[in-house]
Parts: sequence; structure tokens; C-alpha cells
Amino acid sequence: MTATIRTLRRWTNHPVGRGLLLWLLPAVFLGYFFYQPLLALFSLALKPTPGFSLFALNFNRLWRPFSFTIGQATLSTLLTLIIGLPGAWLFTYFDFPGKRFFKTLTTLPFILPTVVVAAGFNAFLGPRGWVNLALISQFNLAAPPIQFLNTFSAILIAHVFYNTTIVLRVVSNAWSGQNLRLQHAAQVLGASPWRTFTEVTLPQLKPAILAATFLVFLFNFTSFGVVLMLGGPQFATLEVEIYTQALYLLNLPLASILSILQLLCTLLITLGHNRVSGLGDLVSSPPARGITPRKPGKALERVVLFVILAALFVLLVAPLASLAARSFVKLEPTRGERGTIERGLTLQFYRELTVNRRGDLFFVPPIMAARNSFLFALITIGLTLTLGLMVGYAQQHTTILNKIMDPVLMLPLGASAITLGLGFIIVFNRPPFSTLRFPILLPIAHALVALPFIVRTLAPALKNISPSLRNAARVLGASPLRVWREVDLPLLTPSILISAIFALTISMGEFGASTFLVRPDYPTLPVAIFRYISQPGALNYGQALAMSTILMLVCAAGIFAIEKLQKSEKDGV
Repeated sequence: MTATIRTLRRWTNHPVGRGLLLWLLPAVFLGYFFYQPLLALFSLALKPTPGFSLFALNFNRLWRPFSFTIGQATLSTLLTLIIGLPGAWLFTYFDFPGKRFFKTLTTLPFILPTVVVAAGFNAFLGPRGWVNLALISQFNLAAPPIQFLNTFSAILIAHVFYNTTIVLRVVSNAWSGQNLRLQHAAQVLGASPWRTFTEVTLPQLKPAILAATFLVFLFNFTSFGVVLMLGGPQFATLEVEIYTQALYLLNLPLASILSILQLLCTLLITLGHNRVSGLGDLVSSPPARGITPRKPGKALERVVLFVILAALFVLLVAPLASLAARSFVKLEPTRGERGTIERGLTLQFYRELTVNRRGDLFFVPPIMAARNSFLFALITIGLTLTLGLMVGYAQQHTTILNKIMDPVLMLPLGASAITLGLGFIIVFNRPPFSTLRFPILLPIAHALVALPFIVRTLAPALKNISPSLRNAARVLGASPLRVWREVDLPLLTPSILISAIFALTISMGEFGASTFLVRPDYPTLPVAIFRYISQPGALNYGQALAMSTILMLVCAAGIFAIEKLQKSEKDGV
């Protein structure tokens, strides 16, 4: 026993041994809950099944959803760049009242659950949305004039809504940090503004634009909820087809093949993103004064500023504002006069969240769904912070193990939640997980989705802690636990809080894996919203809007808290 303790102590004192021990739990967690389901998908796809043969598979059953996925992702990415690049230029060069608040507000769509986005566009452009109601009332129409839901345009617009902030953030950060001396040198040498842009500015921006393009394409490629709820049954991406084949047609072998195809594509996209992200180091210029935003001076600049801001507001803010406003408004058609709508403020939709009107024995109040989501989020936070801190400390020790484990850790980022949920169903449909009263698999799936983001947040903060601070504490006689508590923890607190908020918002809004793993008696808030918005009736629709507004406010509070914490960290507070 003494020899074992002595050996373990030697291992923990050696950097390689310490790194290996820190990687042990994350590696076991990933191997058991991610790579095992992944291998099960491969095994199921290759395993002979009665009535199904991989070699006799009709190619069109793969090509149709694959080609549509590629097409809609490409077109959505191009539209996002068309909207996002002018916005990045605006945030880089100009200062205006409320700029910081508006930039934070444009980040909100990216972290919103898909069910909230669908509800927002429904409240804005749907059959009972504000725009259609206004047109019906104004022109005394018998039917909504704008057919937005269940169209290809709805998918494209929702994707642009989601991903514009990626272009705004990535490109504007790179643009504002450019070396102005290079542009001034080109102008002194006689270059026109256009030539300066094409030969000096644009080459420096190219890595950021490519990185943003790959990211946007990845999120469009793996889109599920937007296509399912806004596109309708006639549009099926790989994600939607996997969902349909697995849950409705019970064709697990075909769903497995589609999942593998989708996973391979996302891996290629992720590798492409990593490659172009590294190009930034090749074109970086020496540190110098970056671009300082200024107030628009010329009339043309003010007009352009207004047009871009108005476009961003209509696209990114109007659906969310419509959602919140519609959840407090009860609309009733007036008798006699066709198309006339009576409007009135009401809290009925929020009060109904706790009422079982139909007396359903299996009814779960939406407020309980919110409680379930919060409980799952707390477990997700605990898992991701524990594993994220272990990975972050392991990465501080320069070993070959880090180079091996880093891509292993990041692979879940390239896998979709639908693929993850299907793998969980295949592997964990037996005891002990199938007999547990509490659905523990759901927060585990959420943790796998959130873990790469948490590691990317905690690792830089750990790297910035000076070893001299720890050494000074040890010299003064502090134990390892006290060194961590009084040196590391205070410096890590802002990053830990940011990570916790990230995990909270990701878990609260996760919809893809939840559709596979949720139990009828433990629904999450996004699943409950999807159920209510899919049912007919004004009351169901209003309750879906009320739940979506609550979830939106939680996500908004999270993103504003993250922004404030990041600013405090930069300011050294």
C-alpha cells in the first residue's frame, strides 16, 4: 500500500504523469458516451438486417437529402455573407449611440433555441403574425397574403437570422485589429481607395472571412429545428431525414448510414475551418494602432449607416420583439366585419402554463418542463466544468498526449445532436440507463455538446495564470489545495462564470438530441414548445409563444452576463 501511494505521488509530481491522470476521466467520459455510440452507428450500418441491405440501397435515398442539405447550406451561407459583411464594415469603422448594446443584441439569435426562432418568425410573418394581421386588417382580406411558413425562403431567412452574428463578430474583430500603417503606406504610394482595399485590406481579411464562411456553412449543414419547423415536410436535410427514419419509420440502419454520411461531411468542414483559421498567422502584420471607430460625417455615410442598421434590426430584432409582444396579446376576429381583429393585452397564456384544461392523465405542465430544463442545465454545468477544468489543466503540460487528445475532444463539435441522440438510443436502450427513473442521459448529451465550447473558454484563462504566483504561494507553505483556492480560483472565476452561462444556455435550448432522449414525464422546455406549437388552437399557440418568450429571456440574460463578464475581465476588474 505504501509503495502504491509512493508510486502515485511520483506520477502526480511528474508533468507527463500529471497530464495522464488529468486526461483519464475526460477520456473515459468521451469514450463511453460519445465514441461508443459512434461505433455503434457504424456497426449498425454494416450489420446485415432483414429487409435492409447496404449494397442494395437505393442511391437516391441518400442523394436527395444530401444534395438538398448542400444546396440550402451554400445558398444560406452566401446570403449570410451578403448581410454580414456590410454589418462588419459598419461596426469596424463607425461609432453611433447604442452601438455596444446593439452589437450584443445581434449575438442573441446565435444562442437561441431553434424552437424559439421558429416561434419568433411565426409571430412575425406566420399566418397569425403581426405582418399578416396588419395586412388583413388594413385591406380587409380573407386570408393571410404572405405565405412564409413551409417555404424554402423561410429556411434561408432563418439561417441568415441565426448566423449573421458569426460574420459580424469574426470579421469585424479581424478588421478592427488591422495595421493602419499598411493602408497609409499604400495611399502614400498613390494607390486609390479601391486598390488599397483589394490589395492591402482584403488579403488581411481573407482568413477571417473564410473562417466565418466555414463556420456558417457548418451550422447551416447541421441545421435541424429550423428545417423541421419552418420548412415543412417537403424539405428534408440529412438531419431531418435521420430524425424521420429513426423515430417515425423505425428504419435505424438507414438512419445510421445517413448519420455516418453527415458526420464525415461535418468533419471535413471542421478540418477546413481549422486550416483556414491558421492562415491568419501568415498574413498578420506587426502590432500597431488599429482602426478607431468614428462618427459618420458625410450625408452618404449616415444614409448607409441607417440602411444597414435598419436591415439588421428588421432581420435580427423584429422576430424576437414580435414573439415577446405576441405572447401578451389576445387576438379575436370581430363578428360581422370580415378580417377585422380585436387586440387586447392579456396574461392568459402565461397563467395557462400551469393549467390542465383537457384533464390529460399524462399532462406535464409547461412550468414543470421549465423546471426540468433548469435541472438538466445544472447537471450539465457540473459535468462540463469538472471535465473542462481537468482538460484545461492537462493542456498546461506540454506532452504528445495533448496533440492526440485535442482533436479527440473537439470531434463532438463536428457531430450533430441528432447523430448523438440516435447513437444514445442504439447503445443505452438497456439497463442500467433504461431502468433509471431520472433521465440522466439527457444532461450527458448536453454536456457532450457544450464541452468543446467550455474547454475553449477555460484553457486560455488557465494559460494566462503566471506560474510565479503559484510558486510564491508554495514557497510560503501553502498546500496544493490552498494554492488552487487562493491563486487559481480567483483568477479563473470570470471564465468559470462565462463557462457556466454557456453551458446553461446550450442545455436550456438544446432540441436535437432532446427529441430522441426526452421522456414523456420529463419534457424539456424546447420539446414542450415544439409540442404546443404543432397543435391547433389559439391557446396552444399562445402558450408556445409564452414559453418561447421565457426561454428567450433566459438566453438574453445569459448573453448580456457573458458580455459584461468579458468586459470586466478585459478591464482587469
